[in-house]
Amino acid sequence: MKVDALLWDYDGTIVNSVPKNLHVTRQIFSEVIPRLSGENLPFYLKSEKEYQVANHKSKNWKDLYLNYYGLTESETIIAGSLWTEYQLKDPTLVLLFPEIKQTINQIHLPQGICSQNSAENIKRFLLKNRLLKKFKSIVGYDDIPHEAQKPSPVGGLICLNHIFGEIINKTIFYIGDHPSDVEFARNLGNELDVSNRVFSIIVNYSGADTSTWKFKPDLEISSPVELLHYLK
Repeated sequence: MKVDALLWDYDGTIVNSVPKNLHVTRQIFSEVIPRLSGENLPFYLKSEKEYQVANHKSKNWKDLYLNYYGLTESETIIAGSLWTEYQLKDPTLVLLFPEIKQTINQIHLPQGICSQNSAENIKRFLLKNRLLKKFKSIVGYDDIPHEAQKPSPVGGLICLNHIFGEIINKTIFYIGDHPSDVEFARNLGNELDVSNRVFSIIVNYSGADTSTWKFKPDLEISSPVELLHYLK
């Protein structure tokens, strides 16, 4: 198979950002949604384990805030608008998953990131870890409309347009860790010209369990370096 580009999810795929994302969410709630802080902290924000459970069950970040944390629609919009600011100033350590750096550096195809994290936050982290130059496009949640978050394909279309300009006769791998990543890849493929193909790859090294997912990925890998076998 001739692959033309790889698109990556960020949280849970490239980095283990659970500790930071959990801390940032708690901080936002304590300052702007006090009714859901302290002793009234939502169940799924009380530990990293429960945070991961909700994260893998939810459709996207908006669904997470509305249906797992109990925010109202207006509170969700406010909390979402603060994400970039709080991410950039929060010092909590974020780590690359093992083998990620060596894998990305060995890939000589165009690569992009389509994430529900902040693009500026992602760029800062990748620059610090000497990986930013490997990505031709990075699209975060704040680059697309509130209603067009994953699994909508909008972010993927923007990313691919940055990479190729004209998207014709391309084979794309999308690598993620969440049910919405599989659906995102399907939606992206349906939105593109019929000459293109999009394959979904799910990593299970961050806890993904596809056994109960409505949509199944085309491939699952248990370590990043496995990806290289499919690019030879």
